[in-house]
Amino acid sequence: MLDLKNVQGIKEITTQDENYPRSLREIKDAPEVLYSKGELKAEEKCFAIVGARRCSDYGKQIALEIAGDLAEAGLTIVSGLAPGIDTIAHQATLERKGKTIAVLGTGIDEESIYPQSNLKLAEKILESGGALVSEYPPGTRGTQFTFPQRNRIISGLSLGVLVVEAKQKSGALITADWARKQRRLVFAIPGSIYFSNSKGCNNLIKNGAKLAESADDILKELNLQKSDFCIKKTSGETSEENLILNALKEGALDVDEIIKRTGLSAQRAASLLTILEIKGKIRNLGRNTYAISHR
Repeated sequence: MLDLKNVQGIKEITTQDENYPRSLREIKDAPEVLYSKGELKAEEKCFAIVGARRCSDYGKQIALEIAGDLAEAGLTIVSGLAPGIDTIAHQATLERKGKTIAVLGTGIDEESIYPQSNLKLAEKILESGGALVSEYPPGTRGTQFTFPQRNRIISGLSLGVLVVEAKQKSGALITADWARKQRRLVFAIPGSIYFSNSKGCNNLIKNGAKLAESADDILKELNLQKSDFCIKKTSGETSEENLILNALKEGALDVDEIIKRTGLSAQRAASLLTILEIKGKIRNLGRNTYAISHR
């Protein structure tokens, strides 16, 4: 057994230990040893959210809403800490004060974590009562084999897996495939037939995955009750704020499109967007693209 006493608080858990996750122990290729930091329980209702690294604004908005709502409903959100949808799923959970678990295809020591740009996110996950998990010992760098292999742990920990966006060949589809083999439920977000990031999801739905449009769709399939969360209609305090919110009700828009749809001046629109963002009614998805926030 590896001596981990002086390796950044990393614990070694075997299948014989009481706190080894029961759902993971059930799968065919369960790792004999897990390395973990943070709080990992034997019994926990987990749900996985995965998807494209280069995701669209549509994908970002969906991941933020569904991950946040599922976290508020009491599920622990599992993902892989990768850029894109994984990162957004972890962040949305933290914003809603929920618990999230990151499963890595590397060691979980700071020097090995991939991507290094998510070190601060990893710290926040631990600070919020979540966990980092890997079957690879400290010092292990990621390879083309370790990441696909870790995907079976993401699905194995979980009651089901949601794929938000995925191309026809994607790591997220590997996770969905593992989930099927493990008899977990697979969900997918539908998208445009012309959009490459929707090809994988649309094919999953063709082949039996559950179409998901909201957290409620997932909770019903899992036979779980909503907690006290509900998606409240977001409304403004002035007619101009409502102009912007109404423009955004069908999806994210960039600033130019918001100006076009509302008829507001560029200066006034910019001012209102700042105010609404401070109030927590909208969020900037990046590149001056905004969406309604359901926090």
